[in-house]
Amino acid sequence: MDPQLMIYYSIIYVFVFLFGVCIGSFLNVCIYRLPLGESLIKQNSHCMTCNEPIKRRDLIPIISWCFLRGKCRSCGAKISPRYTVVEFLNGLIYLLVFLHYDVAISPLYASLVSLLFSALIVVFFMDWDTQLINTYVVIFIALLAIPEYLFCRPETELTLRSHIIGAFAISVPLLIIVLISHEKAMGMGDVYLMAAGGLFLGVKGILVAMLIALIVGSVCGLILKRINGDSVFAFGPYLSVGIAVAVIWGNQISDWYMDFTGLNETLGDTVTETAMLITAVLR
Repeated sequence: MDPQLMIYYSIIYVFVFLFGVCIGSFLNVCIYRLPLGESLIKQNSHCMTCNEPIKRRDLIPIISWCFLRGKCRSCGAKISPRYTVVEFLNGLIYLLVFLHYDVAISPLYASLVSLLFSALIVVFFMDWDTQLINTYVVIFIALLAIPEYLFCRPETELTLRSHIIGAFAISVPLLIIVLISHEKAMGMGDVYLMAAGGLFLGVKGILVAMLIALIVGSVCGLILKRINGDSVFAFGPYLSVGIAVAVIWGNQISDWYMDFTGLNETLGDTVTETAMLITAVLR
């Protein structure tokens, strides 16, 4: 690669990481304030212990927390390292997504996927803390499916039919479980999340997302039960992980499973026989 071009790409990727870190700082605001019904923009950031407003020089993502050694400048109360973890995680995800899709080839799709991952981070931590999934975040995920379908079809190869079926493929079975269990097995937030996720991913992707969520959720659930002795846990974080994995590797996992189980050949033979039968009837 040309040295000047390499420098150009390096600058872009550094900017992508820093931009992701800044967005991560806003995600922390969403994670804390949305469950409380507080405004995301009208209220200034403040210490959770002494309520003292945080000065602008102490709001620099990652750097301020490290400089202050994880403590409030006013009262010295400890500030959770999770704020910095979320900021760094979001920046790292943005960087990896743009590297994966190549900023020169698929910048729009990479941007949409990055925003989807940011929303999933909010869902993950908010549901982990409160066992609630905010409706506005879910609507944001669903809205991302519009530009994804209109402008990124050559890259995703998803049809409108796949998007629509994906919205119902998992959310409807989950809705039935919610109604039968009276929201004891899971909540409506999980249903809305999978409907929005399916609208973005399409039918193959959302099926893979659910499979990953069940595997990861089962393993983590057993571990948490062994540690805490409690079998009740939020399922939204695992659904978020499933959607995230399906976005990047959904097609590969789906194709591998179909080949491994022989369903590709079976379905192919079925389609061929059906077509031959229809042709014979028409004749």
